[in-house]
Amino acid sequence: VQLQASGGGLVQAGESLRLSCAASGGTLRPYHMAWFRQAPGKEREFAAGISRSGSTYHSDSVKGRFTISRDNAKNTVYLQMNNLKPDDTAVYQCAATSVASYSFYNDDPSKYRIWGQGTLVTVSS
Repeated sequence: VQLQASGGGLVQAGESLRLSCAASGGTLRPYHMAWFRQAPGKEREFAAGISRSGSTYHSDSVKGRFTISRDNAKNTVYLQMNNLKPDDTAVYQCAATSVASYSFYNDDPSKYRIWGQGTLVTVSS
């Protein structure tokens, strides 16, 4: 399976964006999916994850503003980002894992074995 992220761009604070992660070469159904982000000069951090059964997990920094979802029929995972802040500026990557006990490991990037390329989100103040 290959992952292709899209939807990034330049927006002003308070605006919204929706990122998409489309899969090719296979189905996303067996995988738990996540969005990670990396800001300039900072380490990669977990933003949101969704299990193959649809359970969702959001980091404290995005909870209430971002929503992860998946459409298995379209083989795509989404990240709806509302009320964006300058601190959300980062390269966003989607990733897939089939690790057991996903509720414990969803925020650990070392558990994800398939990564898409990043899409840049820039939020101006």
